Amino acid sequence: MEEKKFVELKKDEFKVKEFIKKELGKGKISSIKIEYTPIGEKIIISTNKPGYIIGRKGERITELTTILKKRFNLENPHLEIMEIEKPEFDAQNIADEIALSLERFGSSKFKVIAYKTMDRIIKAGALGVELRLSGKLPSDRAKSQRFAYGYLKKTGNTSKIVNRAQARAETLKGTVGIKVSILPSNVEIHDKIELPQDTKAIIEENARIIQEKNKQGEIKKEKKEKTKKIKKEKEKI
Repeated sequence: MEEKKFVELKKDEFKVKEFIKKELGKGKISSIKIEYTPIGEKIIISTNKPGYIIGRKGERITELTTILKKRFNLENPHLEIMEIEKPEFDAQNIADEIALSLERFGSSKFKVIAYKTMDRIIKAGALGVELRLSGKLPSDRAKSQRFAYGYLKKTGNTSKIVNRAQARAETLKGTVGIKVSILPSNVEIHDKIELPQDTKAIIEENARIIQEKNKQGEIKKEKKEKTKKIKKEKEKI
């Protein structure tokens, strides 16, 4: 009996989450959490556009709470807005952005959209990023395209620190699936090797010396080639 109640509870939670996402629209919400307190239901909405969700003087929040009470029989729902500090590191936000861009500009621009998005994530300071687009891009046959940069954990316990999300774009050619994986800069990587400052300084100094030697070698080669050309020109005369 308890298992059935738990399943029913999770079904109701899923319905509430899907309803909120549809009401607010694609690309506005990253995640929704539901917590149960003695006072009532606490619904935490993570977003990078809190002003849009709250509305003027909290009109949108009041509308949502009244609808949730009537439609889903919630006792006392309390909506809490959590602003995303770095939207470039939020995989769901990025996946929704790509989906909206594909729907707006078409699947023929998928490379431009993917590279621009990846460049923005890298400039924000992410350690690694992977974008996977699968579908009709833009050929008649479905195919998969991968765009990746940097360091990204895929297996083991440390792979949990990677922020992953999925989205779907409905284009004129057909449905395009989007998978996003981002490794933020503020995470702790246990198997990361950090060299002491003294060792780093020695390596940098050695690298600088090698570069200078290479430059000197190139200059010498150029001088030899010039002297050879001058000699050949003199012999011709």
